[in-house]
Formats: sequence, structure tokens, C-alpha cells
Amino acid sequence: MQKLSMLYEGKAKKVFTTDDKNFLIVDYKDDATAFNGKKKGTIAGKGEVNNRMSNMLMSILEKEGIPTHFVKEISPRETVVKKVSIVPLEVIVRNIAAGSFSKRYGVAEGTPLKQPSIEFSYKNDDLGDPLINEYHILALGLATRQEIDLITEYAFKVNEVLKAYFLKIGIELVDFKLEFGKTGDGAIVLADEISPDTCRFWDVQTHEKLDKDRFRRDMGGEVEAYNEVMRRLSGK
Repeated sequence: MQKLSMLYEGKAKKVFTTDDKNFLIVDYKDDATAFNGKKKGTIAGKGEVNNRMSNMLMSILEKEGIPTHFVKEISPRETVVKKVSIVPLEVIVRNIAAGSFSKRYGVAEGTPLKQPSIEFSYKNDDLGDPLINEYHILALGLATRQEIDLITEYAFKVNEVLKAYFLKIGIELVDFKLEFGKTGDGAIVLADEISPDTCRFWDVQTHEKLDKDRFRRDMGGEVEAYNEVMRRLSGK
């Protein structure tokens, strides 16, 4: 498959067209951003870690019945994916209070939630990705009721699978963000990525942060944290 012109460049990835209209190539960058792009930097090797990790986790989810856009990894930073139109929603699943959830509701960070929660944000950088409820989603025509229900079902299934998987390697899946897309025939599939950029990972024993919070909060050690998650996933 031949890479052609760049279709889009985002905060963490470049997307290229190919000689097959049904497929794109995603190229992961080392660029790091936080607070809707207000903070910018670089995490060396992040692109390779996120590419490999996301592909590994999507392969696991495919086996558990979650359809994804993943096709095949073609280099340490590049992956072929199905061409999809992204549903303009960020889907956040939470198991433990952290970040904006803690601030918004006055819950101490690290407090286990009584049950996993889900929230939606309107994927719009100009508006700062505001929280949005199901009635707003329907009113704005961002997704149908059937699509919202299916996305919710998939999101909780992803949580169930990955929470158990990470626990086996000594990592708590605190919370994470997902994005979904629609293929040409209208099928909903998991898209974007699953990585320390989009998930909060804490060491089970020490609660050490192994994700992008180290960059957000100027903690340092980002490279080591990303590599540690990848090392555990690889079983090395």
C-alpha cells in the first residue's frame, strides 16, 4: 500500500491518504500537548510507544468483539487503518476519581468510584471540547440514539476488558478517552488510539503515574513512564 498526500495533521498524529480509498496511514508523532493545545512539548519516543501500544490493545479488543479501525502496523510509527468519519464525541470512562472529575465534583483524586462512569465531550477544539449530554447530542445531530447506545455499550466493554488486562501487569486503569468512527457502510468502530496520551495509568502498588499527567503537571519522567507501560505490556 502506497502512502500519498497528508490529509490531516493533529496534535499527536499525521494522517495520510493511500492508493486505496478505503484505507489511511497514521503516523504517530513525539509532540505532546495538554490543556487543549495551550501547553506544548516533546516526549522522546512517544510516537513509537503509542503506535505499538494502541495496535496491541486494539488487537486484543477485536478478539473480544469490539470492532476497530486497526488494519496493520507497517513501521514503528506507522499503521494502516480503515478510513472512517469520526463521530464528534470524546467518550470518557472513569473507574477512579482523577483530573477534571475530581475538580468538578470535589472528590479526592484516587477515590474509587462506586461504579464505572461515562461522559461525553463535544469534540470541538474552538469550544474547548465541552461536556455534552445525550439530549444535546441528539438535538445537534451528532449521533443517533442507536449510535449513542452502541458507543456506550462498546465503551463499557472496552473498560471491562482493558481494566482486567492491565491489572494483570500491575497497572490500574484510572480513566481513559475513546473516539469512534463510522465506516463507509455506516458501521461504528473504535478509532483514534489507546495509549498513555489518552489513558490514566497508575502503578497498583505505588500509585505512580505512568501517563501524560507527568507532562501536564510538570512531574518529569514522561519517557520512562511511557516505556514502563510498554515494557509491562510486552512482558519484557
